[in-house]
Amino acid sequence: MPAAAIIYLIAVLAANLTATMFIPIPLGGGAEVWISVGTLIFGITFTQRDRMHRFGRPFVYRIIFLGAFLNLIMMLSYRFVWGMPLVEYFHGQQWQWMAESGEMLLDSGWRVFLASFIAMVAAESADTEIYHKLLQKRWMVRVIRSNAVSVPVDSIVFNLIAFVGSPLFPAVVLLKIIMGEIVSKYIVGLLYALFYPMKDADVTPPAADLPPPQS
Repeated sequence: MPAAAIIYLIAVLAANLTATMFIPIPLGGGAEVWISVGTLIFGITFTQRDRMHRFGRPFVYRIIFLGAFLNLIMMLSYRFVWGMPLVEYFHGQQWQWMAESGEMLLDSGWRVFLASFIAMVAAESADTEIYHKLLQKRWMVRVIRSNAVSVPVDSIVFNLIAFVGSPLFPAVVLLKIIMGEIVSKYIVGLLYALFYPMKDADVTPPAADLPPPQS
């Protein structure tokens, strides 16, 4: 399996496992947004997914659905096998923030998975299709334009499904989380693309996968 796909899959699993680890970020004047550790990791997946286009669009979709399947296995095993022992270990080490995050994931794990699966399919399919139409553009143009759609879609869909209605996430808090995720994912994705760029020759997909030239 190509390294680009392996990095993508690892980032997807790590992001969902840390989705309930929230960090408050003060903005000044008493305002703040909440950003999860998973969000900072997930920002990588959008740009990393773009790198897989050199292997063709069908390959990209296979990896997206493989990531969703592996995430299901991880979440089920966390819920029924190793999640509680991990939380107990965090409590034993007095790592309360980690323990509370782990408990939250245990309580809402099925919603986190469902939200992750739907958000992944919706956002990354949109990202893939937009990126595909921009294959003849420069690398950063492709990343900027595709992420401009996929990042908000992912953040809104995921958080509404995963946390709406929860007493821990009133509307104001949920809005802060969504806004924080959109900004942070977009910035992380752009920085990752900027400092780890790819030459156009390295991202050219199979000829059959190229869009028809525009007249």
